[in-house]
Amino acid sequence: AGEAAYVRAGFGSRTMSLIAGWLVIVSGVVASAAIAIGCAGYIRTFVDLPLSVVVTAVILTMGLVAAWGIVESVLLAAVFTINEAGGLLVLIYAGFSHDSELILRAPETIPPIAELGIWLGIANASLLAVFAFIGFEDMVNVAEEVRDPVRNLPRAILIALFVSTALYFLVALAAVASAPVAELAAADAPLAWLYLHMTGREPYAITLISLFAVINGALIQLIMASRVGYGMARRGWLPAVFGRVSATTRTPVFATVCVSMLLLVMALWLPLETLAKATSYFLLIVFALVNLSLWRLKRLAAHPAGVIRVPAWVPMAGGIASALFVLSQSLLDLGFI
Repeated sequence: AGEAAYVRAGFGSRTMSLIAGWLVIVSGVVASAAIAIGCAGYIRTFVDLPLSVVVTAVILTMGLVAAWGIVESVLLAAVFTINEAGGLLVLIYAGFSHDSELILRAPETIPPIAELGIWLGIANASLLAVFAFIGFEDMVNVAEEVRDPVRNLPRAILIALFVSTALYFLVALAAVASAPVAELAAADAPLAWLYLHMTGREPYAITLISLFAVINGALIQLIMASRVGYGMARRGWLPAVFGRVSATTRTPVFATVCVSMLLLVMALWLPLETLAKATSYFLLIVFALVNLSLWRLKRLAAHPAGVIRVPAWVPMAGGIASALFVLSQSLLDLGFI
C-alpha cells in the first residue's frame, strides 16, 4: 500500500493513512482516465471512430492486461517505455536538425524576474506539469514483486527520474523554441503535430510511438491503483474482497476490475485538462504527507539497516515544496492571485 504505509508508519494514524491511500487510488484512476483520453486522440488519427468508443476500448484492453499478470504487464510496459524513449529521441533530433543552435536558445525560455504575471502563469502550469512526473512513486507499490528491493528500487527510481527529466527538458525546449505555442496547444496529438511542423514529413511513426507511450502510462497507473487497493485490503483498511488474488493470474482481479470501471466513468465524464490538474493536485497532497512522514520517521525511529540515509532537510524540503504547490493552485482557483 506504498504511500499509505509510509503515512501510517510516520504519523501512527489509521485515518491519515486511509486518506493517503484513497488519494493515491483516486489519483491513479483520474490519471489513467486523462491518459486514455490522450491515447484516443492519437488513435483517431488512424481510425475515424467516436471518442467515447475509442476511450472505452483502450480502458477495457488495459484492464485485461493488468489482470493478466504482473510479469506480462511489466514486460509490456517495458517494451512501450523503450518505444517511448526512442520517439522522444527522434523528436529531439528533429528539433536540433530544425535549429542547430537550439541549446543556445535555452535562455530565451526564461522570462525576466520582474514579469510577475508570467511567473504566476508558470506556477499555474507547473502544477499541470507535475502530471508528467507521475509514476516514479508507483515502483514502491510493487515492492513485494521486486527482487532485492532494498538495492534495486532506489536505483530504479533515481535512474528513471534522471533520464526522464533530461528527455522532458530537451523535448520541451524543442517544442517552445521551434513551434508557435498557440498552434501546439491546440493540437489533439501534439507530438505528432510537432514532428510534422519541424520536418514536414507525415508523423505516422511518431504517432504510433506516442500511442504506445500513453497506453503505457494508463497501464502503469491502473496497476498501481489496483495494487494500493490490494495492499489496503490486506491491512484491513478496505473490504477483504479487494485483497483477493486470482489463483491463475496471481493478480488482484476484483480490485483491477473496480479500478477499470471507475476510470472508464471518469474518462467519459470529465475533460482532459480537469483530469490532469486533479491528478497533480491529489498527488502533491500525498507527496507532502509522505515527505513529512519520512521526516518524522527520521526523528522518531531507529534507522533500518541497509536503507539509504539522507539528511532530514531532504524530506522536509519535499514536503514544503509540495504543500506550496497545492496552496498556490488553491489560491489561483479561488481567484486570490
